[in-house]
Amino acid sequence: MKRLLVPLLLAVCALQAHARELIACGHPAYPPVSWVAGGELRGLAPTLVRELFAELGLTVRLEAFGNWKRCLQEVREGRADIVVAAYRNRERERHFAFSAHHLVVDPIVLFVRRDRRFVFDDWEDLRGRSVGLLLGDSFGERFDRFAETALRVERVSTGRQNMRKLVLGRIDFMPIGRESGRLQRRQLGYEDVVEALPQPLVTEYYHVAVRKGSELEALLPEIDLRLTALHAEGGIARALQAHAERYLAEPPEADAGDEKLD
Repeated sequence: MKRLLVPLLLAVCALQAHARELIACGHPAYPPVSWVAGGELRGLAPTLVRELFAELGLTVRLEAFGNWKRCLQEVREGRADIVVAAYRNRERERHFAFSAHHLVVDPIVLFVRRDRRFVFDDWEDLRGRSVGLLLGDSFGERFDRFAETALRVERVSTGRQNMRKLVLGRIDFMPIGRESGRLQRRQLGYEDVVEALPQPLVTEYYHVAVRKGSELEALLPEIDLRLTALHAEGGIARALQAHAERYLAEPPEADAGDEKLD
């Protein structure tokens, strides 16, 4: 315990001495984990990260950087400090340090048009099909390699654009967390048009991430302790439900990219 406490205290003291506001960003289209509305980053992960760092005496400013790839780049290059929630993979672990404990377990499923559903038992059933992904999306090294070699990949900036392309028949499927896809489909009014195939593609886990080698890395063990406690007491599950309800209560925002799809 003492071995963990010393670097934690040194890191907190160093950050407080600089009196610097930390900058955090997140996925702009992944409710209830994180999303952008009205130019603000909202959701479970931004709220929780701000609270966790506040408990350590640190102030976090939430930033919406436009797309997911930009958020990861800003933290990787040191212009921002925290990714509020991200999957771990080998490439990201070269640049980021992650909380050991996850924020959210995220089963990834395939959303398709109801009238174009297909049998999906394993990845070979996807070969040759078109997939819609967001800039910066990753679903693990194995699927990322499979997508680049066996699928026709189309990337966009927002979840709304991706769902719209699916509805218009421009892509065959979009992989996304079951709950996030359900919420986006409902908010956009596509429940009668879009459905999720039952077989999960993969199961991923969202973690808090900071730039590797930054002073914040020493704070991750304390973040892990709080995440463990919050999961045990059911706080994160309750917060997820509350943020899902908040997302559905918001009107869908107009997306300039929609015009290019019509």
